[in-house]
Amino acid sequence: MKLKIVGPALPNIPWQPKPQDNPDLMWRYDANPVIGRRPLPRVTGIYNSAVVPWKGGFIGVFRTEGMDRIPHLHVGRSPDGINFEFEPKPIELKCDDPEVRRFEYAYDPRVTLVDGVHYVTWCNGYHGPTIGIAKTRDFVRFEQLENVFLPYNRNGVLFPRKFGGKFLMLSRPSDTGHTPFGDIFVSESPDLVHWGRHRHVIGRGGPWWQGTKIGAGPSPIETSEGWLLFYHGVTTTCNGFVYSIGGMLLDAKQPSKVVACAREPFLVPEAPYELAGFVPGVCFPVGCLCDSATGRIALYYGAADTFTALCFCDAETVVRFIKDNPLRK
Repeated sequence: MKLKIVGPALPNIPWQPKPQDNPDLMWRYDANPVIGRRPLPRVTGIYNSAVVPWKGGFIGVFRTEGMDRIPHLHVGRSPDGINFEFEPKPIELKCDDPEVRRFEYAYDPRVTLVDGVHYVTWCNGYHGPTIGIAKTRDFVRFEQLENVFLPYNRNGVLFPRKFGGKFLMLSRPSDTGHTPFGDIFVSESPDLVHWGRHRHVIGRGGPWWQGTKIGAGPSPIETSEGWLLFYHGVTTTCNGFVYSIGGMLLDAKQPSKVVACAREPFLVPEAPYELAGFVPGVCFPVGCLCDSATGRIALYYGAADTFTALCFCDAETVVRFIKDNPLRK
């Protein structure tokens, strides 16, 4: 039975066919990185950023870092999902409460469309890392809402639709540093302010490639086999952390339940732009485009905490691999 994807067709999705000699499930864009060094004056990197379809082209919220390495959020636009132009100034978040809008840092944004509104979630500095959230209808005005959780938390990712009238968000509670633990949880909210019913989804461990920590990537993709979630898995080596990209299926009606998780990653740091940069050895998935008509997926990922790169896969092939090669049965 052919996999069905819930969502709109995206005929102009950025795409390259898989090279005939490539045995992997994911393959890299041959002109990577799509965003290189110094994309804006005195900005030393744009990475770990989210891209969505917008008015026949594409738009996104991007993590930028300047010479001081403090991360900010900028809007970027593209006609083709590959060539981007960026607003020179960071996003000015609107909020009547000065305690909420106070700025320390903002990084690793995700953008999710729910009921006609785009929501931006990011790691927000508020006495430590927590999940910030804002909504926009035009990518010009961004209304900042209450921080989602107490510090410390990272990788807040919304589902693209409500469940029983409730928003659902994946997150990974953490610490002030680089998280010597890391499990994914799901929480629900009726109003994006009050969050509860926290449920454990999956923990780190198992294969070495995700033995140190894991975290949700882009917003999950709804399919006839469940929710397809790309995520990052991290291992600790003698040279530090290594981040790879994996995938799992969550139950269609109970997303806290893992249907299957692939026992090996889809993409590991190998390319020069993944191995050389501010933090070598990192492939960190954040943005995802999917064409429901063809099953084509374009995945944006941060490379070496310096560049934005692009890779591709086929939804049905990935889902079949996850189910046929599970970490847990």
